[in-house]
Amino acid sequence: MPQPSAPPAGAVSLSSDIDSLRPAGSAARPGCRVLVLYAHPSPRTSRVNIRLADAARLIDGVGVNDLYETYPDFYVDVARERALVSGADALVLVFPLQWYACPALLKEWFDTVLYDAWQVDRVKARPGGIARCCWIVTSTGSAAADFAAGQRHGRPLADFLAPLEQTARVCGMRWLEPLVLHSAHDVGSAAVDAHVARFADGLRQLTRAAAAIGGADGT
Repeated sequence: MPQPSAPPAGAVSLSSDIDSLRPAGSAARPGCRVLVLYAHPSPRTSRVNIRLADAARLIDGVGVNDLYETYPDFYVDVARERALVSGADALVLVFPLQWYACPALLKEWFDTVLYDAWQVDRVKARPGGIARCCWIVTSTGSAAADFAAGQRHGRPLADFLAPLEQTARVCGMRWLEPLVLHSAHDVGSAAVDAHVARFADGLRQLTRAAAAIGGADGT
């Protein structure tokens, strides 16, 4: 896929992971299939994740599924969600990490939508998995240095994301390097702006890859 000649400082680079998902000789086409699952239990208090969701809505080929807005009663429309996932080439999860886990409604989404029998049949039917790749975009209230042995949280952040990584792999999705903003309550507006820009850059890379994949498989 085409790459900018001089990426902006701090731009996220997913190209090495994404290029391996793209069939050789595939051509770009309109109609990208990138699904963002946005889960924030208190969006009015958010200074990071809500901006990510707003930025995603401005990018062609990206659909934003706001779980807490859609399902305030936690009753997930499984048929609707499976239809959305079935049309996606990339699944992007946007959420704040709270007490070492994703928000409760996102976990409910996993438990109901990715029910074992359905996801097994889906993976068998589609060689690329439920979606071809999964990208986690999250934020924490602590500094990056706090996620280490002997520090406040006792282990690296990757350990707390491991259940999500394993879920993606069982569902046949390639795990992309997560995009994380630490100290989300304390960083300045410039750091938040840069994080949002990196996120938008990553989404654009995914839409280009999804378009190329769609053109190759005829969907």
